[in-house]
Amino acid sequence: MSVQFDPSAFLATCSSRPGVYRMFDADAKLLYVGKAKNLKKRLSSYFRKTGLAPKTAALVGKIAQIETTITANETEALLLEQTLIKESRPPYNILLRDDKSYPYVFLSDGEFPRLGIHRGAKKLKGRYFGPYPSAGAIRESLGLLQKAFLVRQCEDSYFKNRTRPCLQYQIKRCKGPCVGLVDPTEYAEDVRHSVMFLEGRSNALSDELSSGMQKAAMDLDFERAAELRDQISLLRRVQDQQSMEGGSGDVDVVAAMVNPGGACVHLISVRGGRVLGSKNFFPQVAIEEEGSEVLLAFLAQYYLSNLERELPSELIVNAQHEDYPTLIAAIHELRGRELSISHRVRGTRARWQQLAVTNAEQALGARLANRQHVAARFEALAEALDLDEIPQRLECFDISHSSGEATVASCVVFGPEGPLKSDYRRYNIEGVTGGDDYAAMHQALTRRFSKIKEGEGKLPDILLVDGGKGQLAMAREVLEELAVPELILLGVAKGVTRKPGLETLYLNDAAHEFTLPGHSPALHLIQQIRDESHRFAITGHRARRGKARRTSSLEEVAGVGPKRRRELLNHFGGLQELSRASVEEIAKAPTISKKLAELIYAALHSE
Repeated sequence: MSVQFDPSAFLATCSSRPGVYRMFDADAKLLYVGKAKNLKKRLSSYFRKTGLAPKTAALVGKIAQIETTITANETEALLLEQTLIKESRPPYNILLRDDKSYPYVFLSDGEFPRLGIHRGAKKLKGRYFGPYPSAGAIRESLGLLQKAFLVRQCEDSYFKNRTRPCLQYQIKRCKGPCVGLVDPTEYAEDVRHSVMFLEGRSNALSDELSSGMQKAAMDLDFERAAELRDQISLLRRVQDQQSMEGGSGDVDVVAAMVNPGGACVHLISVRGGRVLGSKNFFPQVAIEEEGSEVLLAFLAQYYLSNLERELPSELIVNAQHEDYPTLIAAIHELRGRELSISHRVRGTRARWQQLAVTNAEQALGARLANRQHVAARFEALAEALDLDEIPQRLECFDISHSSGEATVASCVVFGPEGPLKSDYRRYNIEGVTGGDDYAAMHQALTRRFSKIKEGEGKLPDILLVDGGKGQLAMAREVLEELAVPELILLGVAKGVTRKPGLETLYLNDAAHEFTLPGHSPALHLIQQIRDESHRFAITGHRARRGKARRTSSLEEVAGVGPKRRRELLNHFGGLQELSRASVEEIAKAPTISKKLAELIYAALHSE
């Protein structure tokens, strides 16, 4: 019996980042491919109660599954969308476009080359830059280049028949090469600067605009400053790294992620330098399994078990393993082909690698939040604790602070259908000694369960406390003080080795100590709830600490001082544009390394 597609459950775990979505029917046949700047908002629009076109309503009625692929920006999403449409020709995608529909920037040959927009076959002599997402974006960017470097954009027939400068010369958009008003050497230098910009090898123009923006702001000419800010934004847009079309060769990019509750392996297929698609796999693993072990096992089974499966010339992975040479030798012996496995990669290959990691994380998170998956783990927990009935409500508490500063307690709630985020609570802890986690836990539990005594709120079936015997005793003391009806207490301690999968559990009191095997779904559920409580507490603590210090999200990033903040904001034209940038784009800013760019991106996109 097939399970009906549940849009609300799907949308609850859907990412809000740019990407591509694929809709399938009950027979796993592809119905439609689309792209979105915000996947969650776009997909939500399909499931509104009214206002759908008949064709869209028919499509929605057939949906049994939706898969998403996250991309770094909307440009990459558009290019991947068109590639998938061209390869699969889904029935609900009416407008099928080929590569010729993409616009390019064209630079002609000759003593005085022209810049323009080009579509179609590349038969003209000159250089082509692109493809780009839209002709509108190119026109705006060419307009900026025209203002900065004054390279002509008129047609050759118009250029050759001029006897006096045109209006473009009068408004300082051209240097008048048609009537010899500019030296060829000077014009060639302007062309060289334009080429450097189009190749993404120079930030000279954006630096000049940033200086102009600062000067305009100091002169209180805010309208001009806003215009320059918008121009910087356009320059960043035209410089987008288009990793969906870059690179070369036949490559499979494989990333493995392991979290409490499961693992995901995401595989991206690249053929002829173009990303053709991706797929998720969910192997059964124990919590203590490392990502590299999962990756090795997957690669061996995937490429050795099916000799008909296409074998690329290179594998790009996200974790190194000492047994890769043995795997390569086995593949060569069985299939008679050479294969390389790369871990440390740069440029386009690094972007492919990061794309696989991002999608593996997203897919695993969505799977762990799946209602059927969570319900099965609730049943396993009831069996592990020898309960007569499956618990319907689990609450977990955790404490977060920085050396006692801005202490925050979190309470997260889970039911058989997954996280109940509307019931999540945070408690700002006041009046206790900094760093006293026992006192902080006592205050949080007292505030939470005093509501029960007053007849408000719901009583959990199981109360999880992140900590050992001391925290468990503290929780028991609070419940007895408030005369809370009997409920199950479960303490979760990290154990001697402090490794995931080796936790020590305490049921109701310290005397009932036990452990669960690393592959136990019940332990996976406990891990997931505890990690969610930890995340929720840390997020609240950082927000409280940031508010107390009156800082921006950038100021919390180690290594980003006042000078770097100014340079970043000048480089991108403001915090809004910086927030929209990918890790690769942030790393292009002056003095920003890849590692620092990742920290900045994480700070700007923390939940």
